[in-house]
Amino acid sequence: MQAHNAARSSRLRLQGLYAVTPDTPETGVLMAKVAAALAGGALAIQYRNKTGSPALKRDQAQRIARLCAQRAVLMIVNDDPELAAAAGADGVHIGRDDGGLVSARALLGETRLIGVSCYGDIARARHAVEQGADYVAFGSFFPSRVKRDAAHADKSLLMQARTLGVPVVAIGGIDAGNARTLVDAGADAVAVITDVFGHDEPAAVMRAAAAIAASFLTKPPQERRV
Repeated sequence: MQAHNAARSSRLRLQGLYAVTPDTPETGVLMAKVAAALAGGALAIQYRNKTGSPALKRDQAQRIARLCAQRAVLMIVNDDPELAAAAGADGVHIGRDDGGLVSARALLGETRLIGVSCYGDIARARHAVEQGADYVAFGSFFPSRVKRDAAHADKSLLMQARTLGVPVVAIGGIDAGNARTLVDAGADAVAVITDVFGHDEPAAVMRAAAAIAASFLTKPPQERRV
C-alpha cells in the first residue's frame, strides 16, 4: 500500500511543462540549461541522449537527478530503465522499441514512474495502463524538428485518454504558440525539446520555459480518475 501511494503521489505531480533534454556532450552547458528550464517553470525533466557514451549519460543523468530532487521536480530517463535506476531518477519513459513495460517494472519497482509512448494509438495506451503504466504520451501533434518523420496524432486522443485514469502527455512540435490548444484538448503535460532547449543562452531557455508553462496557469479543471 505504501508503494502504491508513493507512485500515485508521483503521478499527480506530472503536469505542466515536461522539458526533454537534447543530445549534448557539454555537461556544463546542459546543466545550465536544465537549471534555467526549472527556473522558468518546468515541472518535470526528461533526460534524453541518443548519442552519448554510457559513462557520459550516467554522469549527466545523475547530475540532473540531483538537481531535480533539490527542486522537488520529477526527473525521468528516456529509453533506459537501467540508467534510470543507476541515476536515482523518478522513472523511465519507454517507446515501441525500448523493451517491455513488465521488465522495466521488475527492474524499477513499484514506486518509480513508467511512461509509455502511444503515438496515435489509444488501444496501445489502454494496454499500457492495464500493464501498469503511470502515464501515457501521444504525438506528434505538430511537425517535429526532432522526429521529422513522426506520424501525426489527432488532438481528440487526449480527451479519450483521460478516461484511463493516468496523466496524459502531449508531444511533438509544441511551442508557446500552440501549447494551450493541447491543454484545452485534455493534456495534463506537454513534452518539449527544441522550443525550450534550442536557445544558446540560459536566460532565453528560462523565458521559453516560462512562456510554455504559462499555458497551464488558467487551465480549466478536467475530470480524471487517478
